Amino acid sequence: MNTAGALDPAKAAELAAANQVRLYTIGIGADSLRVNDFFGSRLINPSADLDEKLLRGIAEQTGGRYFRARDTRELAGIYTEIDRLEPAMEQGGKYRPVEEWFHLPLALAFVLAFGLALPRTALWSLRERIA
Repeated sequence: MNTAGALDPAKAAELAAANQVRLYTIGIGADSLRVNDFFGSRLINPSADLDEKLLRGIAEQTGGRYFRARDTRELAGIYTEIDRLEPAMEQGGKYRPVEEWFHLPLALAFVLAFGLALPRTALWSLRERIA
């Protein structure tokens, strides 16, 4: 079921195929599910709106594959299979600095906090001596 976007899924598949982009589609949802409600429990089909025909068509049109996941274990297996079919290229260089520099601003914050607290403490002890 198309739930977002202005582009029709079939048109998106056409564009993907024209640009040699493989799409792997996943139908998600259990075949049946027991739900408790006010009158007891009932059996529902949470995948009633799943358009498997469209998902298969998109995958076939682009040279990809259609998968069906009925639970999280199957979904994890599907992701593993897609990783095997389409391995990601190695990432380039790291973008995060390797050295941590938080010590400098932290030390400055301690010095400032101590510097602000010291005069108040000195004034307090001075007041106690006078009184």
